[in-house]
Amino acid sequence: MATKRMNILVYSGALTQEAWRANQNLMLSSGNGSTVESVRHCLYTLRKLLSPNYAVIPVTGDMLIKEPWTASCAAVVFPGGADQGYCKTLNGEGNRRIRQFVERGGIYIGFCAGGYYGSKRCEFEVGNKLLEVVGDRELAFYPGIARGCAFPGFVYHSEKGARAAEMKVDKTVLSEGTVPTVFKTYYNGGSVFVDAPKYKSQGVEVLASYTEPLSVDSGEGTAAVVYCKVGQGAALLTGPHPEFVFLGKAVDDWLLTKPRFAAANLEPKPEVPGFSNVIKTLAEDENQRMNFIKACLTKLGLTVSGEHNVPSLSPMHLSSLQPENTAAVVSSLSHLIQKDEHGEELIHDENDTFRLVRFSTWNMKDLEKTLASQAETKESADHDDGSSDRIIDYKTVVKDILVHDDNYPQAQATPYFNHQAFYANLQKYQSQTPSASSFGTHLLYGDVVTSTNTLLEKNTKILRNLPQGFTATATVQVAGRGRGSNVWVSPAGSLMFSTVIRHPMAQMQSAPVVFVQYLAAMAIVQGIKSYEGNQYKEMPIKLKWPNDIYALDPTKAKGNGGDLNENYTKIGGILVNSHYNTKEYIAVCGIGLNTSNTAPTTSLNQLTQFLRKEVPPFTLERLLARILTVFDDLYARFLRTGFDEVMEKMYYEHWLHMDQIVTLEAEGGQRARIRGITRDYGLLIAEELGWEDRETGRRWTLQSDANSFDFFKGLVKRKI
Repeated sequence: MATKRMNILVYSGALTQEAWRANQNLMLSSGNGSTVESVRHCLYTLRKLLSPNYAVIPVTGDMLIKEPWTASCAAVVFPGGADQGYCKTLNGEGNRRIRQFVERGGIYIGFCAGGYYGSKRCEFEVGNKLLEVVGDRELAFYPGIARGCAFPGFVYHSEKGARAAEMKVDKTVLSEGTVPTVFKTYYNGGSVFVDAPKYKSQGVEVLASYTEPLSVDSGEGTAAVVYCKVGQGAALLTGPHPEFVFLGKAVDDWLLTKPRFAAANLEPKPEVPGFSNVIKTLAEDENQRMNFIKACLTKLGLTVSGEHNVPSLSPMHLSSLQPENTAAVVSSLSHLIQKDEHGEELIHDENDTFRLVRFSTWNMKDLEKTLASQAETKESADHDDGSSDRIIDYKTVVKDILVHDDNYPQAQATPYFNHQAFYANLQKYQSQTPSASSFGTHLLYGDVVTSTNTLLEKNTKILRNLPQGFTATATVQVAGRGRGSNVWVSPAGSLMFSTVIRHPMAQMQSAPVVFVQYLAAMAIVQGIKSYEGNQYKEMPIKLKWPNDIYALDPTKAKGNGGDLNENYTKIGGILVNSHYNTKEYIAVCGIGLNTSNTAPTTSLNQLTQFLRKEVPPFTLERLLARILTVFDDLYARFLRTGFDEVMEKMYYEHWLHMDQIVTLEAEGGQRARIRGITRDYGLLIAEELGWEDRETGRRWTLQSDANSFDFFKGLVKRKI
């Protein structure tokens, strides 16, 4: 059995995710194939159509070559650019992994350059000495030639050769939903798939064809978009760019009369004659183009959830269990606060800029306007970052923090999170747990934020001044972060929060900071099971090394037989990032947990059916309070005793892996039995098995940062 595939990986060349975010406004090639512009279009369109069922994220070539991405990946996407860069990075091991991934049931999507790259042979501008690229390609999903340019005039990093190309759809092979017969789409340098109809017996289907005369020999047919069956998987290859959408403000009065196109991704370029007309033409066919790409994604077997606008960032609310203590948090940041020419208080940090607003001075009309605009998923008048249909560089958006130093935020201001309920439960649980006194007592909440971990961990000036246990939480994250190449899908109904832990450097020997992720995992499970007395004690929740939370999958648990552990699915994850100085580590522990959401996987409220008695559903406010107090108590004990035998036993009580037989990839496929983790640095203990799985006496200790545990395949993979 495989884990649920939730990741859509968009190849972004050699840039790391952080570097890509920092350079996402550049219209240049990354040097390893894809252009930043094309990556942005892929991310935006696929997120718009596939959220919240999938996490659509940029990845580098190194990640595809070295990280264990295949088990959790639904599709790998190669955007436009130059396919020679793809070859340079991925020929050999990278392409072998991609090809194997698809043959075993995965999906490959190649737009323009990605279409050339996914074909058996690329023939680009043959005879043009400046542009010619000719050669065989390793992936060979399309068994013939991708030949271009289909239309003349192509110039790298320019719109001079761009056009609105007309496509004719074959509705006999693409019939899902409202599929157009003819539509127009952005084209700039793409191919035609030569003789595509001849490869029908090899699993090739022509989904759309060019209707206009081409500048190259296309053989039989004029295939612009093809579907290729590859083993148990499939590939979608395109010559044009059906994924390109609009960015920027209205082109002219014509566009101003059509509000849904007021935030176009293709910006007018006065220096390119006729390009504004291309944008107008594409705008007119937006619905048809969107319906076509939805049908293509559905044909690939992906779950298309409709068109979801990216919600606008909301104001954040800073509060405390004792409201008067909020002023102390703000005071600790006073040396970072600068006033602008309007007297507004700003903090410019490494990743974000924040505007502090004293709630007592907040204009209620502005607040009502902000809340109304959030409800309509439009941008607040207080944020100048465009409409909800725009690809946004969130680092440029000033984030408002409303300071509540005389009361809790009221329901009118935070309709999706009840602060009074949270603080009442926090106080109740703290009274039951004397050592729990700091986690959650200061809270930063936003209806819609980028990422709670990013807000804290990437803004180190603020982070270094925050108190122990300071917690950020949100209803929706639009840029959530996960471990390695992963991003945790964060729809409404998920519990998402990040907590600051100031870990004394003096206790690093007796209480290594690496155990924070294990303490967090224990806190989640214990917090769920002790949510209300013993009513939730039998919730089927377990820990997966090193930092995941798994639950019994209701769709597989009944009548399936076999190993019960195989019926578990991931419902939560933990990400810990640390900074240090001479006195302490400052760790930010981020947690994402499916609680009441119906997608993308099982959530806690679906699991209550396994309990003997009917119980009330989990609420985010109360569950957050419970997990924080358990975490606080475990951490206080950890500082006193380290990860001793008692704590080790507590950890194993909910562990998935004891005595599991695994294959150690880095040790040449050696079989071994998992025996636990070491109490000094939390390393995974694996004992070698020899003939008839008898122990040989040899033992390995494996680091979590260097290895990934594919639980369902019994495989420990090395990360380089």
